[in-house]
Amino acid sequence: MLLLLLLQVSATCLWLGRSEVVTSFQGSCPQFFFRQTPPNQALEPQNPAWICQRYRNQYYFATLYDRTRRIPVYSAYVYNPTSCPRTNPWMIEPQLVSLNCNKSMENTNTFLKECNVTLKQLSDSQAIRKDYNSLKGLHRGHLNPCGHHNDSSSMNATFTLTNIVPQDEKLNIGAWKNYEQQTMIKKTQDCKTTYVVVGAVPGNNYISNGRVNKPSYIWSSACCEVDNNHRKAWAVIAENDKNAVELLTLGGLENRLTQLYSGNQVSLFDSACPRQ
Repeated sequence: MLLLLLLQVSATCLWLGRSEVVTSFQGSCPQFFFRQTPPNQALEPQNPAWICQRYRNQYYFATLYDRTRRIPVYSAYVYNPTSCPRTNPWMIEPQLVSLNCNKSMENTNTFLKECNVTLKQLSDSQAIRKDYNSLKGLHRGHLNPCGHHNDSSSMNATFTLTNIVPQDEKLNIGAWKNYEQQTMIKKTQDCKTTYVVVGAVPGNNYISNGRVNKPSYIWSSACCEVDNNHRKAWAVIAENDKNAVELLTLGGLENRLTQLYSGNQVSLFDSACPRQ
């Protein structure tokens, strides 16, 4: 009987460890999406990974990751802003290397020891810190920003390399920062809960000898629940080589992304979120 109990506990622990890279958000971490509805398949890359971003045994946001380009397609989270100390080291996603790696996001050295893999195996699966060394005119740009969370663990969880892209330096510290820190606060003053999806459109240029794609555009969208009967939405998009942000309706952003991806109509939120 004791042996059976131990086996059950072991199986449960193994399942919990394997829950970061999943087959769908709806079955694993739907709480980060308005009405538990992720964006539709129009944004999915050829080689995707659905990551429920887990830090210290708790989920904090969701990321659709492009394994080939080694950048996130989008990250989704619930907005709870505060100031960010920006002291956490960059982490990686063990589950992208192997589902047998049972830990949450880890720093590189700890992960290599615990999972018994090589740096090459890690770098084949995702971007690593070395890819972002010696950047010129670019920053490590968060999609889900540290300052949109209100406790240390949720802030720390944003410092995973699966949540960042090469972002234009002037844009990151200029117009995009202004949107994240000022416009969002103004827009959400009467919001009870605000769901955010932030993404990057792949570009034609790469950093780190062709390993990591530099996005052509960065965008953000929000769906705010004012009360049980009223909602509002807004969105922005920015070219990733200019210090300017364009404010759009949610429908306007979805139409723009549909054109940029040259595919099916993009839908970022459940239909109950207003498009105009």
